[in-house]
Amino acid sequence: MARTVLVLNSGSSSVKFQLVEPDTGRAVANGIVERIGEESSSASLTYGEREVTRDDPVADHDAALRAAFDLFDAAGADLGTGLVAVGHRVVHGGPDLYRPTVIDDALVGKLEELATLAPLHNPPAVLGIRVARKALPDLPHVAVFDTAYFHDLPAAAATYAIDRDIAEQWHIRRYGFHGTSHRYVSEQAALFLDAPLSSLSQLVLHLGNGASASAILGGRPVDTSMGLTPMEGLVMGTRSGDIDPGVFAYLWRTAGMAVDEIETMLNKRAGVRGLGGEIDFRLLHQRIQSGDEQAQLAYDVYIHRLRKYIGAYLALLGSTDVVVFTAGVGENDAAVRRDALSGMGRLGIELDEHLNESPSHAARRISAETSPTTVLVIPTNEELAIARACLDVI
Repeated sequence: MARTVLVLNSGSSSVKFQLVEPDTGRAVANGIVERIGEESSSASLTYGEREVTRDDPVADHDAALRAAFDLFDAAGADLGTGLVAVGHRVVHGGPDLYRPTVIDDALVGKLEELATLAPLHNPPAVLGIRVARKALPDLPHVAVFDTAYFHDLPAAAATYAIDRDIAEQWHIRRYGFHGTSHRYVSEQAALFLDAPLSSLSQLVLHLGNGASASAILGGRPVDTSMGLTPMEGLVMGTRSGDIDPGVFAYLWRTAGMAVDEIETMLNKRAGVRGLGGEIDFRLLHQRIQSGDEQAQLAYDVYIHRLRKYIGAYLALLGSTDVVVFTAGVGENDAAVRRDALSGMGRLGIELDEHLNESPSHAARRISAETSPTTVLVIPTNEELAIARACLDVI
């Protein structure tokens, strides 16, 4: 019987889950419970050829996990046979938690303390951990941190230019996020190229609803776009990315907005949605084609910021062997990839238009044969990376 790991990603209003065979890389089952606490909750599970859905209200995370187990039963999946661990994606590990760690009561307490660093992400993760440990008490539960890969960033990249005593007292530094994805994708790029990871200079672009860039030299990150929180850096689906910090004081002082209100706006009503009214790039492209000027501006701002980071990281690395696109937008939106890299021939980056337009979902090269820099599309698989980290630690 193959070993499996149940990987849980608990958000504020959803629980995503996947049953993974870490030895083979196969996803046995994949599901989500959405709109927790709302009247229109939904739950779905894909197991082999079977797809099971439920539309019953889901009151809380405890009910969400029970709904997930009910879906496994309805699909005829024997969740218990072969299950060796439960892996939990935790967004923020703070300054001290940067290795996959078996969860105990003390660790849960530490994660609760970190809520101030990630108020939108860590509390639902802790809630999911509490519920899952109660439901599956005989299995090891392992926390895998999004910030772990960037823990050892060079000091010049990790340090903010603020009062050093305040920074030290309140643990203010660039932590970086999407680390599980950046690590996995950079390793897969080396395998694709049949080259030692230690020999490669890489620029990885994780472009999804959340978006981040990283510069990786010899398998070690030397910079990343997200910072103390996942709000910094690239323009995202609903997050602003880089913004003058004076905006906070200005809106507080002049517009009379509370800090929580400003933070919510920058996290949930900014980015592509805030400018163009859409979070789905397919719909955004449709609106652009219909002549919607606001949608066009949202796209232009998104691309402009992305190109700035690409240029900055090329300067930081000196040169790059490979540029990698990953995540929902990076893997599927040919226009974003084209516009992000257009006109960079003198920098050694040239796309093959035909390869870039391919609808393939496999790992693939999209650069021209004459391009000194290889451009790849590598599908990310954070669940598999988390499952394998669980095996490593148990």
